Amino acid sequence: MTENEQLLTRVADKARNTRPWGWPSLPEPADAATLARAEAALGFRLPPLLADLYLRIGDGGFGPEYGLLPLLDSPPAAEPAAVTQYLAHRESARKDPDWPWPEGVLPISHWGCAMYACVDCRSPQATVLLFEPNADDADQAWYVDAPSLTDWLRAWVDGTGWYEETNDDLEMAPWADFHIRTARTRVS
Repeated sequence: MTENEQLLTRVADKARNTRPWGWPSLPEPADAATLARAEAALGFRLPPLLADLYLRIGDGGFGPEYGLLPLLDSPPAAEPAAVTQYLAHRESARKDPDWPWPEGVLPISHWGCAMYACVDCRSPQATVLLFEPNADDADQAWYVDAPSLTDWLRAWVDGTGWYEETNDDLEMAPWADFHIRTARTRVS
């Protein structure tokens, strides 16, 4: 069994036994057609591990805090799906260039207070970012939550994420690529 297979097994076990706020049950996994429609709407492919989460475990409804957003359909808590969130953030960024949303950065989980865990679908390791828009400007709104989606999932399964009560001293580094990835969309 590969390392990813082992991780997916651990995530599936925890997903079956815990419910994030607003999710009465674990949704069925997304099918290949749903994934294809989501990727077509986004204009990019999901990292393989993220696609496997949706295809093999559930179409949202598991993970830390409010759990993963579904790809295309609204979850029971009425939070818009990941694709809807991404497209809305990109459109909002076109209207307000002082708050650009980087291309290929997919919100996957809502933390509350307008904060999101996002996967950088353009990075080889699928870096997980924290978008924290309660700062005064966009330059202070993006942090590296985990260097990879694998690390982010392990932190959830192991109970070692920054959001755990026992880890309130953990500091996140600002996302250094924010300016590079938004340079074309920002107004000088």
